[in-house]
Amino acid sequence: MTETTQRIPPGPGEESVWDYPRPPRVEATSALVEVVLGGELVARTTSALRVLETSHPPTYYLPAADFAAGALVPAEGSSVCEWKGRAAYLDVRGGGRVAARAAWHYPDPTPAFAVLREHVALYPGAMDECRVDGEVARPQPGGFYGGWITSGVVGPFKGGPGTWGW
Repeated sequence: MTETTQRIPPGPGEESVWDYPRPPRVEATSALVEVVLGGELVARTTSALRVLETSHPPTYYLPAADFAAGALVPAEGSSVCEWKGRAAYLDVRGGGRVAARAAWHYPDPTPAFAVLREHVALYPGAMDECRVDGEVARPQPGGFYGGWITSGVVGPFKGGPGTWGW
């Protein structure tokens, strides 16, 4: 982090992404998490997991069972996370729309992240809306990461131009 990207001190009820650990921590949340695509509710849960990693807004992982039938379709390709293992991609379908490779999951996560098995994360910028307790989340800058920015989290956030070296 440089002087121009100094940690924003969190206010009451806020979290700073600079207080999140590395390697990341996974925590359960009872917040109502909803995902809309094509004007259709494609996922709704109060059993999501948040992955919290230094400089990143939380990434929400929703139980695969809490997606509408047919909303998740296997897609080509994979990637590797140094902490979680090999991710597989999914297309998300809803309301006549298809968001290609807009979700991912870890079919066989590393032992430290075994809790992520059968959970799915989404890029919020590829959906109509991703909501946490009714608040519409903004996507993490840059399009590479899948963090969800809400009013309860402050940065600066990794992902935008000039942040790769953080």
